[in-house]
Amino acid sequence: MTDAIDLDAALAEAHIPTLMLSLVHLTGDAAHLRPEWRPVYDFWGDGQGNIPDAVQAEIRAKAKAAILAHRAGASLHTPSLADVRRMMDFIAGADIPERYAPFLMEELGLDGADARAPAAIAPKLAAAKRAMKVVIVGAGMSGLLMAYRLQQAGVAFEIIEKNADVGGTWLENQYPGCRVDTPNHMYSYSFEDNHGWPHFYSTQDVLLRYFQDFADKHALRPHIRFATQVVEARYDEAKAQWAVRVRGADGVETVIIADAVVSAVGQLNQPRYPDIPGRDTFQGPAFHSARWRSDVDLKDKRLAVIGTGASAFQFVPEIAPLVKDLTVFQRTPPWLGPTPNYHDPVGPGKKWLVEHVPFYDKWYRFWLFWMMTDGVLEAVKRDPHWSGPPSAVGEANAMLRQMLVEKIEEQLVDRPDLVDKVIPAYPFGAKRSLRDNGVWLAALKRPNVRLVTDPIVAITETGLETQSGAHYDADVLIYGTGFKASDFVDTFDVIGREGRSLRAHWAGDARAYLGALVPGFPNFFMIYGPNTNIVVNGSIIFFSECSVRYIAGCLDLLAETGAAALEVKRDVHDRFNAEIDALNAEMAWGAPHVSSWYKNRFGRVSQNWPKPLVDYWSATLKPNPEELTLHAAQRSVSAA
Repeated sequence: MTDAIDLDAALAEAHIPTLMLSLVHLTGDAAHLRPEWRPVYDFWGDGQGNIPDAVQAEIRAKAKAAILAHRAGASLHTPSLADVRRMMDFIAGADIPERYAPFLMEELGLDGADARAPAAIAPKLAAAKRAMKVVIVGAGMSGLLMAYRLQQAGVAFEIIEKNADVGGTWLENQYPGCRVDTPNHMYSYSFEDNHGWPHFYSTQDVLLRYFQDFADKHALRPHIRFATQVVEARYDEAKAQWAVRVRGADGVETVIIADAVVSAVGQLNQPRYPDIPGRDTFQGPAFHSARWRSDVDLKDKRLAVIGTGASAFQFVPEIAPLVKDLTVFQRTPPWLGPTPNYHDPVGPGKKWLVEHVPFYDKWYRFWLFWMMTDGVLEAVKRDPHWSGPPSAVGEANAMLRQMLVEKIEEQLVDRPDLVDKVIPAYPFGAKRSLRDNGVWLAALKRPNVRLVTDPIVAITETGLETQSGAHYDADVLIYGTGFKASDFVDTFDVIGREGRSLRAHWAGDARAYLGALVPGFPNFFMIYGPNTNIVVNGSIIFFSECSVRYIAGCLDLLAETGAAALEVKRDVHDRFNAEIDALNAEMAWGAPHVSSWYKNRFGRVSQNWPKPLVDYWSATLKPNPEELTLHAAQRSVSAA
């Protein structure tokens, strides 16, 4: 795309605030970053920040001239640090607090460096790291990331993966309509951009290919034992090592000796089935959405779907046109967040801009990151002075609720009977919200689809019976009932110091320091562990990158000190969890009258991180030795 007509077409697809910042790099002129042209974003806007059309046209014209000059050989300009800070505030449409600046500068990555890569260390320490071996459990997004960082650091590792390929959740979830609900230009490794995402929110097959290609590019597959299940990881205190017992597809068990174990098994991979009487009596095909049966022909069948969470929200609109009759059983409705481009392809012009215009990709990702992170966090915090109804937790939350309700009602002017069924009674943020481009409610309005809110009391041989006594016949039953999210690290036994079982230690109430460390389990680390889920602010990949850096830092600390193992101190762990519990109680998802998968069976929010992302980033930059106890083989010493 080099001629003027093609360039005009590409610029017509541009995100203007991003283009304005690319212009600074192209021309060295920041004069167009005028206060009156600073973007002002609204919740339902097109992302252009309400910049006047005339100004947009002027920016496109300037950009066209600058891009052509650059392609003809004109040099780029390097903005000063002060200018970069000004540019960050400009595209955010807000004065970003100074404490965010280092965090966001790293995320922006204008210098192209991988800021989270392991730092170079002295030869003696490098030799100490080469002597280590780490076992990683799981070859999904987090496990592959951990492996890549260990590879960079020169640490030997082996990945144990129960499936036949990499990809984790993007391999296992293959139901119709499965896709990511975080913008793809942000849902990717910060150091491994993909400028060719076909959709703004790409489908499962595209995400799977991204992680498969990552494993291939960095030669990670030779380090993976596929179709192998970890049975037990047992710590040997005398040797300060882990014995990891694994079982292959042939049933043969072997033991791997490792200095550290990293659990990257994720939270959302063990399907949860409802405790409904008669569940095993149904005579037709019955399966969970995470174990989709492509061999079952749904065409012209009568289907029953239990659940209206994230998975059902995606597959119901896909299968509704195929089936004869579809009954959707709902316990509580999800909040629908208007996202018009949820299924939209990325236009060729936007792809070209991301690939070819200097720094466009960096600023576009930065804009998404800022807009998707802490901007909405305040709206889901409980106002202690709120005296309104329990359907909101404060004035800002109530205002957001009203806007969402209006958007839902606009889609149901022709079906007022559905309004009360699909508008949640709980506050926005209390449960996972879903992205709405109209297809969900359109599916519920189809003549062959009915939404049932009458509680299910039994599953029969031929269908489902509800509390009112009604019976709904079905040929196929699909469970869209989520996962055992609170059963962390539940697929294998972890035995720490003094023969202590992690499962028994937690007793159903999983807790960890920074989601990564548990006292009594030296050199056992977790990624996406307790209280590292994010609700309204950001991408889980960001959290994994922070966790992986922290774990790599712990291995550095072992090399630096000569210690064999480390663990978090009990009082540090306990203070951290007390703080997290107190903060989660102040969030919408901590509301005591709301149940969700964010909470465990004791009612504790075991999933979510209640602070701004910058706080997790800061806490995981480098391990603090004073928070840890270091162990040598046969003995232990305090690092304090």
